Amino acid sequence: MSQGFAGDIESDRVLSFDDWCKLNGFSRSTGQRLIANGQGPVFVRLSVRRKGVTVAENRRWQASRMIETAA
Repeated sequence: MSQGFAGDIESDRVLSFDDWCKLNGFSRSTGQRLIANGQGPVFVRLSVRRKGVTVAENRRWQASRMIETAA
């Protein structure tokens, strides 16, 4: 089911590295470690020194990290 144009715009919104860390509840150093270990989402290079991640990519990354718990 399509979310429509407004949903597409929100999914395409780019979070800064700091905003991504805050959204996911971890420190910058943890975010840097995840990226360095190849365990983070795919980032977009915003400039020579800045990178970000789209809301949609963050959702995909979070879904890939879901774990099943024993009942």
